[in-house]
Amino acid sequence: MEYTQEHGACLEQTQKYCVERPIYNQEILQGQLRRRDRTPQTLRQKIAHSCRCSSKKAKSYLYSFLPILKWLPSYPVKEYLLGDIISGISTGVMQLPQGLAYALLAAVPPVFGLYSSFYPVFLYTFFGTSKHISIGTFAVISMMVGGVAVRQVPDEVISVGYNATNTTYASEYYSNRDFKRVQVAVTLAFLSGIIQLCLGLLRFGFVAIYLTEPLVRGFTTAAAVHVFTSQLKYLLGVKTNRYSGPLSVVYSIVAVFSKITTTNVAALIVGLTCIVLLLIGKEINLRYKKKLPVPIPMEIIVVIIGTGVSAGMNLTESYGVDVVGNIPQGLRAPAVPEIQLIPAIFVDAIAIAIVGFSMAVSMAKIFALKHGYTIDGNQELIALGICNSVGSFFQSFSVTCSMSRSLVQESTGGKTQIAGALSSIMVLLVIVAIGYLFEPLPQTVLAAIVMVNLKGMFKQFGDIAHFWKTSKIELAIWVVAFVASLFLGLDYGLLTAVTFAMITVIYRTQRPQYRILGQIPDTDIYCDVEEYEEVKECPGIKIFQANASLYFANSESYTSALKKKTGVDPCAILAARRKAQKKHAREIKKANELKKKAVLKLVNSSSNDVEGNVKHEIANDELPVNGKSLDELEHFVEPETNIHSLILDFTPVNFVDSVGAKTLKSIIKEYKEVSVHVCIASCSGPVMNELTRLNFFDDTVTRELLFHSIHDAVLACQVKHRSASQTASDL
Repeated sequence: MEYTQEHGACLEQTQKYCVERPIYNQEILQGQLRRRDRTPQTLRQKIAHSCRCSSKKAKSYLYSFLPILKWLPSYPVKEYLLGDIISGISTGVMQLPQGLAYALLAAVPPVFGLYSSFYPVFLYTFFGTSKHISIGTFAVISMMVGGVAVRQVPDEVISVGYNATNTTYASEYYSNRDFKRVQVAVTLAFLSGIIQLCLGLLRFGFVAIYLTEPLVRGFTTAAAVHVFTSQLKYLLGVKTNRYSGPLSVVYSIVAVFSKITTTNVAALIVGLTCIVLLLIGKEINLRYKKKLPVPIPMEIIVVIIGTGVSAGMNLTESYGVDVVGNIPQGLRAPAVPEIQLIPAIFVDAIAIAIVGFSMAVSMAKIFALKHGYTIDGNQELIALGICNSVGSFFQSFSVTCSMSRSLVQESTGGKTQIAGALSSIMVLLVIVAIGYLFEPLPQTVLAAIVMVNLKGMFKQFGDIAHFWKTSKIELAIWVVAFVASLFLGLDYGLLTAVTFAMITVIYRTQRPQYRILGQIPDTDIYCDVEEYEEVKECPGIKIFQANASLYFANSESYTSALKKKTGVDPCAILAARRKAQKKHAREIKKANELKKKAVLKLVNSSSNDVEGNVKHEIANDELPVNGKSLDELEHFVEPETNIHSLILDFTPVNFVDSVGAKTLKSIIKEYKEVSVHVCIASCSGPVMNELTRLNFFDDTVTRELLFHSIHDAVLACQVKHRSASQTASDL
């Protein structure tokens, strides 16, 4: 290996801190260390300790549960207030149209989208730990809520008893249908909030790790297709039923195209115009975001223009364009959710709770990393749980973090949760004062807002090319999440995707990478011999490494790969020995038979020449068998391998189960029979404790086989082999 001058200087500096030490196996090392007293506490002691209360502990719990008490007293007004005000207004301007639009996705009247943009957002200010995410309505969650609401209160019933003469009945049914769907959405928010709250209190924030990035991106891409499909009928102004469950996206597309001839041209023109304006506005904001003090609020501009045009041209009566309709002023009185609906929507609530938390915590982590602060995943669960469960009493449906609004809140100078509180106050002003002004707003405008906001999600189709280059397994997770969510529905699709992701974890542990390690010359560093040219194997020693734990699922493949990679198969060597021994026995037998025949020949022969030759061969055991004399056959040499030691690198091993321990013991025993010494290197403390608990160590397998590092094991194997060779030569 070539070393530069820098490497030489570094090596000299390192040698100053290197010390000579003996070779450490785990038994010697443990004998020289004193263990700390770690007597495990009894259950009674644990309960008593957790129930102890002090002013410091109570204060810590209070600050943890209400983070606002920690950051608000030290809030720097001069530095942060202006940025929070600008950010709050900008985010609030986005909250209004998105709240109205996403209510359509949730299959509830638009005003409930405003409620969902006020109560949960305001509550998050007190309980949330992220300073930059914008809580409120979100397309994916709204779509999942709408799917459950439509399943519980389907559209098909409206055809029963409806004709041109009973419009009063139809009107009554629609209000009754909307009321029932609101009850489903509200109860779903209550139940998902309770689930999130319980998971947070039980410190189950880690559940989000099972929703890997490829899974979430594949799932949200499929959700974007669902959302886009559901908005086609509003964009075209056609009347179709809304579908939920497996193949709902297919049924929706078929229903829309079967009625394409009834397209409302006025609604289509208004919708396409809004889409063009929104896309232009987003492009301007993207290109000139560094020059613009705040992003151009194209969504609220489009809503205002659409409302004005609709009211001025009377689009409802003149062209039959569907509008938002009645938006009652003021806040509704709190009401208890319909508890009897819980059994029917429990599984859906779990899916919404986990997806909602995953969306929020992933965005929160991104901003926390960018701005240098930390978030508490468990407290985020508690905060979302309170937002959803308490908000449900005031008729809000399930909410989570919105990606687009969060980016606006952060980019416009938002510093703390005050920005979110100000945005919720803007929504409150609309609800109590000027909500009625949006009643003429065409639904096609809201559909345009939803569709344009899906642009970022549709860009995720580019993940296919990215994962194809980086990881085929992650690509498989993305594709399964997308296809399953697209055709089975978001709830069953998510369950399928999570199951598949777990299967890939099992597959990876069953099919780990196996390597033979070698030494970098003049160092104690060991690397893959197939990867680096400079790395050389130690003569007579094989160092085997698997980048996975050893347990029942991969124990057989571990043993198989060990034999294949090292080139030493004890079974094959023993079989070769048995074959050689049998062959040797046959040759000895044949030689003895030849000797007997020679003796008989000597007795019966009358030729003196023959007699002399035979006498000479018999006397000197030179009767040839396969080119060897009888004397040569007596010196049998068994087939042997040129490997005298095998080191198993346990650095990547995190755990070993009973099957893995038995496999390991079997490996040591098998290789011992062919005179190959097996050592284990870099075994962690928890794995050693597991091996001890599994009765791995006994008279034949002692702790002397375990070494602190690979280099210790290599040196010990070399010393052992030299000692054995010296003993053999002395004999």
